[in-house]
Amino acid sequence: MIAFALRLAVSGGRQAVARLLTIAAAAAVGVGLLLSTIAAVNAVGATNERMLWANSGAASRTGTADVDPLWWREHGPEFYDGKRLLYIEVAATGPTSPVPPGLAKLPAAGEYYASPALAELIREQPADQLADRFPGRPVGEIGDEAIASPDSLVLLVGQDPAALAARPGARQITTIATALPPDCRADCPATGTRGDAMTLILSVVAGALLFPVVIFIGTATRLSAATREQRYAAMRLVGATPRQITLIAAAESTLAAVAGTVLGFGLHLLLRPLVATVPFTGERFFVEDLTLAVPQALAVLLGVPVAAAVAARLALRRVTVSPLGVSRRVTPRPPSAWRVAPLLAGLAELAWFVGRRPDTTNGQTAAYLTGFLVVMLGLVVAGPWLTMAAARAVAARTGRPATLIAVRRLADDPRAGFRSVAGLVLALFVTTATVAIIGTIDTNRGALSGDPQTRAAVSHGAPADGPPMTAAVPDRVLAGLRADPGFRGLAIARANPDGLARDPSLPPGWPAPLLALCSDLAQVPVVGHCAPGAEVAAVDPFGFLDLQSQDAVQWPTAPITAEAAARLPAQSLYVTTDGTTAAKERVRTLLSRSFPDQHARMVQDWGSAQQQMLAGWRQLADVVLLTTLPIAGCSLAVSVVAGLSDRRRPFAMLRLTGAPLGLLRWVIALESALPLLVVAAIATGTGFGAAAMFLKSQMDYDLVAPGAVYFALVLLGLAVSLGIIASTLPLLKRITGPEAARNG
Repeated sequence: MIAFALRLAVSGGRQAVARLLTIAAAAAVGVGLLLSTIAAVNAVGATNERMLWANSGAASRTGTADVDPLWWREHGPEFYDGKRLLYIEVAATGPTSPVPPGLAKLPAAGEYYASPALAELIREQPADQLADRFPGRPVGEIGDEAIASPDSLVLLVGQDPAALAARPGARQITTIATALPPDCRADCPATGTRGDAMTLILSVVAGALLFPVVIFIGTATRLSAATREQRYAAMRLVGATPRQITLIAAAESTLAAVAGTVLGFGLHLLLRPLVATVPFTGERFFVEDLTLAVPQALAVLLGVPVAAAVAARLALRRVTVSPLGVSRRVTPRPPSAWRVAPLLAGLAELAWFVGRRPDTTNGQTAAYLTGFLVVMLGLVVAGPWLTMAAARAVAARTGRPATLIAVRRLADDPRAGFRSVAGLVLALFVTTATVAIIGTIDTNRGALSGDPQTRAAVSHGAPADGPPMTAAVPDRVLAGLRADPGFRGLAIARANPDGLARDPSLPPGWPAPLLALCSDLAQVPVVGHCAPGAEVAAVDPFGFLDLQSQDAVQWPTAPITAEAAARLPAQSLYVTTDGTTAAKERVRTLLSRSFPDQHARMVQDWGSAQQQMLAGWRQLADVVLLTTLPIAGCSLAVSVVAGLSDRRRPFAMLRLTGAPLGLLRWVIALESALPLLVVAAIATGTGFGAAAMFLKSQMDYDLVAPGAVYFALVLLGLAVSLGIIASTLPLLKRITGPEAARNG
């Protein structure tokens, strides 16, 4: 029976072959995207595993081995041009000290290993912008097994054991970490990616990509459905059992799905190098990290053909009930208004969580991912009822023949009318929600903090509540800063051991204000100014150090002379530059070399991780837009062609009775355009509503309307969709000739 079914599947001429190829192509696209998404999730885990060694110095680790101890200290946070640089100092105490992965041996004092990307930067950039801040000379590159990405900046510097032991934060270890420490809240390097967060994001992307693909497969399965229903009904009349018909129908789609699945695995292999370049986590993946586990590959290999067989069974279920079900052609029951319930339920779930955001990541995943998936399912379920309601409303207000025929047909069978545009409706919802969410986040977080003066500044020093950076800033450092061509101003914040001008309303443990000479503040007005006639100001210790714009602030006067304040220890330096990367990095290098136990701060430093995350989200949005819209367009084209093929005899009869070809073309166009425009408007509004509720619940952001590019994209998508519908209309003349009106 299976051999007969396979022979029957290809015996229908070009139509049968085209149907099989379309199903195979749809399955291949879906499988390729699904496998690429699964591989990206796996790559996040592989990336994190590559960087476990960097946690070797965490205080919560207790692993020991009988080897010579290794002194370990993370020197950080360190940055270059907004990119995080993992900087670790090590010092071996003997020949058996543990060696991190990626190294042939430990660096000796005065030597260092750099990751390939950092080594290239060191070679390309002037030494006073980068290389001069690293002591010693390069002796090799860190292997790929010890870096998260080809773009990772990692440095391992060798030090003298006695010197490193005296540095703050240094500790001895005897093992290299191969798992996360028990407590990573305070002393683990900021490396790797939150796997749960990326899994959530990639899961949403997978759902957004696969919904249109599933609809595409279902649409392709229904190609020539009317012809096949008649064939299967005839087989029932000559004695075929429902089970045999089901097997024949399933075998046809399964054959194409198996071929498509195999092609999908090949497509995934072709896409791996491209997927690896997409910075989902802020950096590229290694291609070899995009792997599939055997259970995952088997699940896809077996699951897709089974799903295709089920889809074929559902698409042709009328034939298996009764052989007369096809020939009688009764009008289907109209969809009920209850179909809107899932859509309203999904929106209600998202609305309920506004002000009730779950505390855990798993809870948030369950709340928001489920809500969006239910809304997407609700749009598919409610689509036929919305199509019927719109058709009836138009029918009551029109008298034109083409419009009447089109809307009456839609009202009689709204499921078929909506089926052709379902993929585009979902793509439009996904596009709207994605652009609205990412655009709002980008508006609130995407721009780097501060004004242009703040973004051109470098702050370097000790924490406000810690010991001073230095008793006095050396003259050579001050001279070096002022000699830089990009230098614009310098202010020194000094320690305040006596708590002068302290605000009595602050808690007892709150740090005292720092003291700054008014002559210094006059050079850098972005940090505020003094009262008229004052010599020393009491400045906010946190605002000064963290590069917050204070240009409108007049600081309180401190009861101390400028001469006395100038003798106090320096807590931090605030340097303004011309804003160029070269000037800022020269200042950073000079200060890092002069005060190695403190760290320079720039606006783009603390914004870099956030910027990379937003860039990854914008990349995901582009992937969703560039993938769902073409797939949905293909689904629309296939569905319109399938509808024309299935209704060739009714249209041929209309032509024989005198209906002009132009009228029939208007009927086809209206049958496709009306549900597209009506449900698309509802999908757009639903996308904005779902995005607004998610943003308010998760981040307490108000929805920011997208820019003109979004609306231009939507209008272009609708125009292209109408163009696709129009491109199928010339087929009407070919398939509705007099021969199509014959019985048999």
